[in-house]
Amino acid sequence: MSLFLEKVVEDGDVYYNITSGGYALIVVLALLAFAMISFFKNSDGKGKMSVKQITVSALCLALAFVLSNIKLFKLPTGGSLTVFSMFFVTFIGYLYGPRVSLSAAFAYGLLQMIADPYIISIPQLLCDYILAFGSLGLSGFFHNTKYGMFKGYFAGICGRYFFSVLSGVIFFASYAPEGTSALGYSLTYNASYIGAEAILTIAVLCIPAVRTALNRIKVEALEKGVAKGESISVAR
Repeated sequence: MSLFLEKVVEDGDVYYNITSGGYALIVVLALLAFAMISFFKNSDGKGKMSVKQITVSALCLALAFVLSNIKLFKLPTGGSLTVFSMFFVTFIGYLYGPRVSLSAAFAYGLLQMIADPYIISIPQLLCDYILAFGSLGLSGFFHNTKYGMFKGYFAGICGRYFFSVLSGVIFFASYAPEGTSALGYSLTYNASYIGAEAILTIAVLCIPAVRTALNRIKVEALEKGVAKGESISVAR
């Protein structure tokens, strides 16, 4: 384990830094997770993902990662309000279904470990990075349903919120103010940034022009031509 994580003791607190070997392992795992997408069938079950579809997924993941580093505010003990970063991970699910979205979300969680890691134990690492960010991939289960873009986004952020709250209760209960339960504190703390980003994102998605543009992107990303005179629903 020392090959990948370096133990640090500071003012009585114990945490772990990722070593060079750890970063190398994370990059390899992220690349493998994303490479798996090329072996999946596309959402209509006919043929494997094309180069264009894989490229679109990579662009969405890259955009999500870049936006995750544009922080409107950062909380003192972890967590930050970003600009639509979670949406573009869930959007992959809206485009291509659960297998692709879960693989991409897993890769995204690994990338977050590189960008802004805070590790106190292996279970906490799994909960805060692999499970919390990986839950954004739940969006793919709604990709062919009515209002699938909204349902998928809501499912993804709820999954992330659940594991973030769970982490707060199990691993960071000591941060709760005196007289406040760990659960109540974790619920409120995580809602302050995950909920805020969700409200901001949904408000933007409710703009008809935005929904039309995103559905147009879905048609193009699935490489399905739009018949002459065919309209694209803005309700999905």
